[in-house]
Amino acid sequence: MHARPVTHNYHVTGQLKPADMAEVAKAGYEAVICMRPDGEGFFQPKFADVETAAKSQGLKVFYLPVGGTSSPITQAPKLKAILKEVQGPVLAYCASGGRCASLYQLAQQAG
Repeated sequence: MHARPVTHNYHVTGQLKPADMAEVAKAGYEAVICMRPDGEGFFQPKFADVETAAKSQGLKVFYLPVGGTSSPITQAPKLKAILKEVQGPVLAYCASGGRCASLYQLAQQAG
């Protein structure tokens, strides 16, 4: 896992696997946000499997896919609401971390 900070409490990374959740919890994150739609790429784990592993580590977990039928403009207010709900550090992931960083910027402008 290679997390990149966008802010002090919001970091982004590429695809995470269920086996990564212990490392995510150990790193001090409170929540994980998946922005990658299920079935987007070959060998991509299903969100349900990541969710189960995250919850077993005491992490909050959110599914906020960006792509397919979910556009960034509709997901930005949802991200803003999630970030208000979660008090500690958040790790958001997609294929590379790029759309997670972009959606964060949109969320800051969302009303």
